Formats: sequence, C-alpha cells, structure tokens
Amino acid sequence: MNKEQVKGRVKEATGTIKEVVGTVVGNDRLKVKGQVEQTVGEAQAGLGDLKNTIDNAS
Repeated sequence: MNKEQVKGRVKEATGTIKEVVGTVVGNDRLKVKGQVEQTVGEAQAGLGDLKNTIDNAS
C-alpha cells in the first residue's frame, strides 16, 4: 500500500463519520461535507491503486 492509498482511505473514513454525524444531529452542511470528503478520498485511493498497479507491472 502506498501513501496515496492510505491518505485516500483515511479521507473516506473521515467523510463517512462526518456524514453520519451530520445526519444524526440534523446538520445538512456537515452531511454534505462528509459526502464530498468521501468522494475525494475514493478518488485519491483510486489514484494510489493505479500507481500501485503501474509499479507492480514494471
């Protein structure tokens, strides 16, 4: 696992927590912020996965 993968997975988890907390307390802004953070984390982890695949192919 490379740094991008780890950072992306952490960002996804943080986003999930924010989304759940936002839903529970009724804070739509926090909920949306969590959803955005999840999406960014997924993209970052995907980039890390791609880098890992390229490195392994070499």
